Amino acid sequence: MRRLAFLLPVALLAACQDVVPPPAAPQLGLARGIDLPTDARDVSLELKDSGLDFVARYYRDPASRWPTLSAAEARMLSAAGMRIVAVWESHSHRLDYFSYASGYADGMAAYRQAKEIGQPPGSAIYFAVDFNAQDGDIRGAVDPYFRGVAAGLQAAAGPAPDYRIGVYGSGAVCDYLKRARLAEYAWLSNSTAWSGYDRFADWNIRQSKGSAALSFSHDVNQARGDYGGFEVAPERASVSL
Repeated sequence: MRRLAFLLPVALLAACQDVVPPPAAPQLGLARGIDLPTDARDVSLELKDSGLDFVARYYRDPASRWPTLSAAEARMLSAAGMRIVAVWESHSHRLDYFSYASGYADGMAAYRQAKEIGQPPGSAIYFAVDFNAQDGDIRGAVDPYFRGVAAGLQAAAGPAPDYRIGVYGSGAVCDYLKRARLAEYAWLSNSTAWSGYDRFADWNIRQSKGSAALSFSHDVNQARGDYGGFEVAPERASVSL
C-alpha cells in the first residue's frame, strides 16, 4: 500500500490527508451479565445499580449445599428488568459422572425445576461440563450425556420439548456439541487453558473474571444475539428491588 501511495498525484495525496476516517462501528447485540452460586436476592441492592442485562443462576440436585434458583428469586430478577440464564450443574467436574443415564436424569430434573420457577418455553437450559475434557472424554462420555439430556427433557415435556439445550464448558466441548447438534447454545468457560479455548468463536455467552465493582462472588459474562435468556411471566414478576 505504501508503494501505491507514492505513485499517486500530489494533489490527490493532499486531498486524502484531509479525509477523516469514520469511527469504528460499535459492536452490537452484546449483553452484560454475571453468574453467581448464591441467591441473587442476598445482593439485590448491588444488582439494582449494576446496569447488568442478565444474571445466570443454577438448577441443582436438591442435596447440593448450594441454593438452586427459586421462583421468588426469578421474580425478583425479572421485576428488576434483568433476564435469567439457567444452568444445570451436578458433579459436572467429574468425568465418571457423565453417561446417558445421568444425562437423562438431569434432563428430567432440570425440566421440573424450570417449570417450578415459571421458565417460559423456548428458552434455554445450559448443562455444565466443568472440566478439561479431551477428545476421547467428549466422544465417550459427554456426547452420550447430552443425548440423555435431550431424551430426558423430551420425556418430561411430551411430544414438543419446551426447552432448548445449551452447554457450558471448554472450547473443545462447546465446538463438538454445537457441530453435532446436541446443543444449540454454547457458553465458553473462562478456563483459558482448557482445550479449544483460543479456537472457539461460535459462543453465545463468554465468561471472564469477576469485577471489583461487585463485592460478592461472581464471574462476569458477555452474551451476544439470542443466548436463551428469559424473564418469568409478568403476572409472576411482582417483586421489585
